[in-house]
Amino acid sequence: MTIRVALNHKTTYYYDRRISLGPQIVRLRPAPHCRTPIHSYSLTVKPEKHFINWQQDPHANYQARFVFPDKTKQLSVEVDLIAEMTVINPFDFFVEESGDQFPFQYDKALRRDLLPFLELTEPGPQWRSFIDSIDRTRRNTVDFLVDLNARLQQEIRYEIRMEPGVQSAEETLTLKRGSCRDTGWLLVQTLRHLGLAARFVSGYLIQLTPDVKSLDGPSGAEYDFTDLHAWAEVFLPGAGWVGLDPTSGLFAGEGHIPLACTPEPMSAAPISGTLDECEVEFDFAMTVTRIHEDPRVTRPYTDMQWEAINRLGNEVDRRLKEEDVRLTMGGEPTFVSVDDMEGAEWNSAAVGPQKRRLSEVLIKRLRDAFAAGAFLHYGQGKWYPGESLPRWALGCYWRTDGLPVWHDAGLIADIDRDYGLDADAAARFIHHLAKALEVNDRYIVPAFEDIAHYLVKEQRLPVNVDPRDPKLRNPEDRARMVSVFERGLNAPVGFVMPLKRQWWQSQHRPWISGPWPVRSGRMFLLPGDSPLGLRLPLDSLPYVPDSRLPPFQPRDPTIQRPPLPRFDDRRQDFLRGAEQAVGVQGISEQLLSRVHSPDEVMDPGSVVRTALCVEPRNGRLHVFMPPVELLEDYLELLAAVECTAQTLKMPVVIEGYLPPQDDRLQCLKVTPDPGVIEVNTHPASSWDELVETTTTLYELARQTRLGTEKFDLDGHHTGTGGGNHVVMGGPTPADSPFLRRPDMLKSFVGYWLNHPSLSYLFSGRFVGPTSQAPRVDEGRRDALYELELAFSQVPDRSQPSAPWLVDRLFRNLLIDLTGNTHRAEICIDKLYSPDSTTGRLGLVELRGFEMPPHAQMSLTQQLLIRALAMKFWSTPFNERLTDWGTSLHDRYLLPWFVWTDLGHVIEDLNAAGFAFERSWFSPHFEFRFPMIGE
Repeated sequence: MTIRVALNHKTTYYYDRRISLGPQIVRLRPAPHCRTPIHSYSLTVKPEKHFINWQQDPHANYQARFVFPDKTKQLSVEVDLIAEMTVINPFDFFVEESGDQFPFQYDKALRRDLLPFLELTEPGPQWRSFIDSIDRTRRNTVDFLVDLNARLQQEIRYEIRMEPGVQSAEETLTLKRGSCRDTGWLLVQTLRHLGLAARFVSGYLIQLTPDVKSLDGPSGAEYDFTDLHAWAEVFLPGAGWVGLDPTSGLFAGEGHIPLACTPEPMSAAPISGTLDECEVEFDFAMTVTRIHEDPRVTRPYTDMQWEAINRLGNEVDRRLKEEDVRLTMGGEPTFVSVDDMEGAEWNSAAVGPQKRRLSEVLIKRLRDAFAAGAFLHYGQGKWYPGESLPRWALGCYWRTDGLPVWHDAGLIADIDRDYGLDADAAARFIHHLAKALEVNDRYIVPAFEDIAHYLVKEQRLPVNVDPRDPKLRNPEDRARMVSVFERGLNAPVGFVMPLKRQWWQSQHRPWISGPWPVRSGRMFLLPGDSPLGLRLPLDSLPYVPDSRLPPFQPRDPTIQRPPLPRFDDRRQDFLRGAEQAVGVQGISEQLLSRVHSPDEVMDPGSVVRTALCVEPRNGRLHVFMPPVELLEDYLELLAAVECTAQTLKMPVVIEGYLPPQDDRLQCLKVTPDPGVIEVNTHPASSWDELVETTTTLYELARQTRLGTEKFDLDGHHTGTGGGNHVVMGGPTPADSPFLRRPDMLKSFVGYWLNHPSLSYLFSGRFVGPTSQAPRVDEGRRDALYELELAFSQVPDRSQPSAPWLVDRLFRNLLIDLTGNTHRAEICIDKLYSPDSTTGRLGLVELRGFEMPPHAQMSLTQQLLIRALAMKFWSTPFNERLTDWGTSLHDRYLLPWFVWTDLGHVIEDLNAAGFAFERSWFSPHFEFRFPMIGE
């Protein structure tokens, strides 16, 4: 992935009369040790009538000697060269043991060869003071050079100086400014006084505009440019000459093209020679032009290519709309830290402190970009064997009609900030919330840690071990016990308000509360670290048979719903109710004194068994939302919580149960996965939305210092290690193309089987039957036979079909070796599952996609999928399935077969009227199959 540039450098001298020129020495040819590949070079000199001799000076630099027999009024020297800007690691060298630690001595034979580069000049007072101030404590030689180089860059201000010659070291240090040749010569002389052989370098500096601006400082050149430059080289045993550029504070890389390297600056001058006395005018011009760019992960497409991709995306959109496909697309991209690529939480561990902090920063930025008026939910997500608690999950929810769910983002507490809120603040908050909801606050009860449990735990400790002692084997047990004992067993953990919605009451007092009688007279929580709402002693409530429990049935997501109501009037009611309670004092004492006897409630079936909880934790108030059946109820309760927070000026953290699944509410989530942060993006219904979502997400993640790539120990460029799953569905479950047309899933499965490039070009290196997304034919040999039977049962697109048919046909076929539907390459566990309402969302997930390092690469993948969806909607895939057998891996893990098969896919899309180009996938191919050595 290289960039080839053409450099042009033209220097012209104009004389006031015709003069005779003496021999002219031109040192404008890249030196033999230049590491940047030079593909071509030409030197054009006028007057054209001249004699030229190419030679090498005593230091092996190329120089051209010109003799001009006739007088002239002009001398022109023009250089053209083509350089390949292959990235060069400036630290890719080996230092022998004798020179690994500074200071060191060269051996006698080597020192004799280096004598011209060790010649000293008597220092003046400023220079002597500078040399004496250099720390010569024994340390790594490369570290010493880095520090010295950076110090000169910081202390000597760069200026363009057109006067001939080079300032002395004393003059440069006195003025604290100088050109590149002045600072370079100062470094050369300083290194010699430190016992290191150094030489002066004159050369070209090529700087190209970076594809991505830096997050940590200057981003480099605003435009591509080149100039004559000067720097220093130091000789290190084993490494040879190593370039140091004190003007930038960097080691010399691919942009530094040496022309002449000499002990003194005068013998490295680009052009030198004699001429008759005359008036001279001088002119020069330098340009650098990119003439070839390989696709690369920081700039995968040219502007023309991306414009063509965008046009095709809009054309696919037009056809999808014409055919009423109603396709939406979301995704699950993953990110890693750019600052800590070696940490456990960014390689193998699922959770970690930095991962949580960066995730909160990212979700707040995403909320501001996509979801004005959204609320943030801090909950629990996946729970895998071996993990003591479920992983945290951050959610952002907003209404699809554009109305705000949460009005003041400042009332959502920062999870890392201590607001100084305690149990008394929690009591005040829940009391005011009860008044706002118009429920009886006498049923609010405090919740305590189980005293008996922790006293027994303490008694079982060794006599010489304190609960705070790090000798406790389990750090989680130690942290839990420390937290409990520091708070005190008699201090309430939080407050619980039994609460439920009376579905038959639409306006007048729709929320009710009631007593929670417990046998002990106090509510003792289950031991643990989870939020208060997940540790309630529900088994202590009066027993009733399951048949008498009040029904709690979430709405089927396929049912059509009316528009969500506005809550403006209810907000005013909540504000009035909360304000009326402001003057009430002694709330926590009132609540602590309340006890409900088991005999207080006569009918066990009438006990309210859901509750809202308020818990002070680390100086913040956490509000635990109860489960509700309807989204309208959840949003109304949320409005009451915000109004209470506004009245009391207490920011809160929303946790607990999620809003009911509802297509009138949009969401995105940020969750942890082993080694990565995963973002579940909201679905986009058009290409423009998809472009905006993907590009914004990548940019906001970058600003959060989250990246999309890593490097192996051998330098191999890889993705994050996580996926970039693509999720397809419809605006509502009933609109999903896969439920309306079961043959759509058949087409995707069959086409993916017949074209393995779609499985292996976009995947990572972890493939096969035990991978995260195995193909159907990678696990069982008889899978193809069973799929063909299932395909034969798929109704024709002209025939109506029940939505559960597609799930019943494929649920037990699209699986991994263990029978898990979630880990299949084409996952349908949220298509129309019979198990739960959250599994009937009409979604199909393509899990075989690795995280691409650039947003445009991700969008090109998604455009390919959108075009295939349109093709299958118009012309279902009915070809015979190919049984690859062992040739699947023998062939399609090799680049040639993958690239060839992708060409067949592109040809199919071209035949369907979509102007794809295979070259658009060259960045993916380069990333998946990198050339060794590049």
